[in-house]
Amino acid sequence: MRLLRTPDDRFADLPDFDFEPHYADIDDPTDGIVRMAWVEAGPADGRPVLLLHGEPSWSYLYRRMLPVLAAAGLRAIAPDLVGFGRSDKPNDIVDHTYAKHVEWVRALAFDHLDLREVTLFGQDWGGLIGLRLVAEHPQRFAAVVAGNTGLPSGDTDMPKVWWAFREAVENAQILDIGRLVQAGCKTTLSDEVKAAYDAPFPNEMYKAGPRAMPGLVPVRPDDPASADNRRAWSTLTSLDLPFLCAFSDGDPITGGMAPILQRSMKGAEGVEHPIIAGAGHFLQEDAGAELAEVIARFVAK
Repeated sequence: MRLLRTPDDRFADLPDFDFEPHYADIDDPTDGIVRMAWVEAGPADGRPVLLLHGEPSWSYLYRRMLPVLAAAGLRAIAPDLVGFGRSDKPNDIVDHTYAKHVEWVRALAFDHLDLREVTLFGQDWGGLIGLRLVAEHPQRFAAVVAGNTGLPSGDTDMPKVWWAFREAVENAQILDIGRLVQAGCKTTLSDEVKAAYDAPFPNEMYKAGPRAMPGLVPVRPDDPASADNRRAWSTLTSLDLPFLCAFSDGDPITGGMAPILQRSMKGAEGVEHPIIAGAGHFLQEDAGAELAEVIARFVAK
């Protein structure tokens, strides 16, 4: 597996993102050492909140949430998935699999950071990966907050808007990351913010991760990840972990998953699930401070 590493100067002077990066070498028995990056805020002994991003964003997405969670006394940790942000980037699409992404995050969160009593917040692929981790390592988690995400197994079809997104990514000669993030927001991003989302990807060689992820979502019952996701769903629906849905009111891709999660997860019973108004798919970008306050209140309970 050939790895690319984005030059550090690409991350200089990004707006509202002066968090110090941290790095860990993840030893993959098949592919060798992969460096993963993360940023964090808050006291080192605070209750950990693991913030997992999705496609095609990176930890920059959490810049408005980290200070709010830190002010609440929480240790907020936002990794960059492999292929994104400051993390190493396999430059071949076939080097990305659903199972590898789950394992890479597991190794960072548990082997390197040794996180325990974790509250997960997962959005988009952050939920697809994070919910698998909860199901496979429930003893590590204290609570789950799901926002604009799900756990597809390929047994039901994805929305038409998602298929259109997948086709656009597959067919794009030049993948405009900033434009894709803007398309998932209700607010208008400045040119500087869109450039910050582009920063991890100096050229098309670095974009195998964003190009690969839509094709890794299980869309058929016999997808390579379908059986694992079905097992994870069975486990998740039997757990008593407190479970909060904090979905936006403006995401046509995942909006239908909120009621399914609310009625399926034991830990979601009797919980008042907020709706983040006026936000799109990337609710962290559109309403980050509000979302962080929701998470902080939930952890406090």
